[in-house]
Amino acid sequence: LGQNQHDSHRSSPVQLGSATNWSGGAVAPKATMMVNTAGQLWAWGNNATGGLGQGNNTQYSSPVQIPGTTWVDVVGGYECTGAVKTDGTLWTWGNNHRGYLGHNNTTSYQSPAQVPGTTWRIDNNTGITGMAARFIKTDGTLWSWGYNNGGGLGHNNTVQYSSPVQIPGTNWATVGGSSYNGIAIKTDGTLWTWGSNSKGQLGTNQTNGLLVSSPVQVPGTTWAYAYIPHQKFVLAAKTDGTLWSWGYNVWGPLGKNN
Repeated sequence: LGQNQHDSHRSSPVQLGSATNWSGGAVAPKATMMVNTAGQLWAWGNNATGGLGQGNNTQYSSPVQIPGTTWVDVVGGYECTGAVKTDGTLWTWGNNHRGYLGHNNTTSYQSPAQVPGTTWRIDNNTGITGMAARFIKTDGTLWSWGYNNGGGLGHNNTVQYSSPVQIPGTNWATVGGSSYNGIAIKTDGTLWTWGSNSKGQLGTNQTNGLLVSSPVQVPGTTWAYAYIPHQKFVLAAKTDGTLWSWGYNVWGPLGKNN
């Protein structure tokens, strides 16, 4: 929570310091990262694998700045962090045991390290989700790397990659996913899914248990946003404001009154 306290839970909102210029951020398991309008990047929380970018494994209960003043946006992953600068460069750090930092190795980093390329961008769903990374560049190309046991990287295989590999197409608009699944929308409003289908989460009316390691289209052409809050179900919205859901529903997260 960044309140300079440990294990002091809050059930009502508390302000983080006196700053009022926060512009974006991400909450990862046990850690928080925020960017402000001055281009500064701050992080706090658990730091067992160096995900706070301080060059150490020290836990911080108050915001600490990561070097640099040209940060634009940040995303959090499984004990790791990814952030983009104004020049379009992508930087990642933290846990890397599945190669999802994109540095062509499985070495963990305690400070930001650059992923090759200068046209990376972050939207409200892009990033390192679970143990896989998926990012879109400004030219509309889609890239993924990391854990791929369920075919969630979209490369028509189950090979693990520790460097960015392109998924075919140049008109991708937004992407998200989990360790086992990818989900993306193209600029034409079509929705595409891939990976594990153990609970029908691909939304293609196919048999449960089928693994699809390349993008397949979900019916419809007016999709605006799609999200996998859990690796086995999907929430998606259309441009007309309607909300759709499918997949795993044992606790009722699909909102179907069952």
